[in-house]
Amino acid sequence: MSGFWAGRRVLVTGHTGFKGAWLCLWLERLGAQVSALALPPDTAPALYDVLSPWPGQTHATIDIRDRAALASAVAEAEPQIVLHLAAQALVRRSYAEAVETFATNIMGTVNLLDAVRGVPGVEAVVVVTTDKVYANDNAGRPFSEGDTLGGKDPYSNSKACAELVTQSYRDSFFTTHGPRIATARAGNVIGGGDWSADRLVPDFVRALGKGEPVRLRYPDSVRPWQHVLEPLSGYLALAEALVTRPADAPLALNFGPDPASFASVAQVADGLGTAFGVETPWLPAGGTHPPEASALLLASDLAAATLGWRPRLPMADTIAWTADWYRAHREGADMRAFTLAQIAAYEELQS
Repeated sequence: MSGFWAGRRVLVTGHTGFKGAWLCLWLERLGAQVSALALPPDTAPALYDVLSPWPGQTHATIDIRDRAALASAVAEAEPQIVLHLAAQALVRRSYAEAVETFATNIMGTVNLLDAVRGVPGVEAVVVVTTDKVYANDNAGRPFSEGDTLGGKDPYSNSKACAELVTQSYRDSFFTTHGPRIATARAGNVIGGGDWSADRLVPDFVRALGKGEPVRLRYPDSVRPWQHVLEPLSGYLALAEALVTRPADAPLALNFGPDPASFASVAQVADGLGTAFGVETPWLPAGGTHPPEASALLLASDLAAATLGWRPRLPMADTIAWTADWYRAHREGADMRAFTLAQIAAYEELQS
């Protein structure tokens, strides 16, 4: 990584989430002055707590649906760069809590961008959405940035709406002054420290702890799996480009794995089973489940062409790094040091 981030004031929303905690630790390593805001962690354990203490960063408990509180926090932070990750990020939860999902993912983004309008000195904003923002016809072709946005479930649809909100704010309020604003689309990230509900790796780890096979709802569904550090490196590269070459930095980018790493849910579960020495790692889940796309693939050619970004970890290494993290946590290792070591190893792959 370049020295771009050293000393820069960075605001991260959603720091208590899986990706947010990894991002804050990486920014700390890069020398950034980080302010962060989010709701309290909603899992126990939570990666944010596992990686504590955070002596060099300012973290606040704020709901992004609270417009006044959010505006005050953004003004106080006086950020140069904003990385917006705060969201209700679970598909199955979005069916159960649709209103909360739309309020958080749409109006939370509105509130964040509106708060940025009142803060001079902001140079760039990256709004993180998801690979699920595209209108998916299950044709199995990789989606590119120019494809139609859509989304049937409340989570996917709310994130597609966040894309439109970002575009509207950019075109309405930031054409002649203010920060450059872009969206980043990635998903199906795995890695150490995720304990969310209804996600493959956390579900596998919980089942492993009980000595049971994980139950898979849609074992044949194909997803663009990648290690969490892959899209985070893309977010950082995109933010840097928005500042250093604003005239030609892209305004929306996919960050997905190499096509060779596209895999089904069952294939990832099998890989985890091999890593942990489990003979029967999964079984089909019974019952009726909310619908999910059978295929979701991303094309990241534009990120390669404009940022020189490319994924570094093949699927075998992604699974190995993930298994190593959970194994180290189970064995009582210093997980802050262990996580920093994985970040350092990833940086070596980038050099």
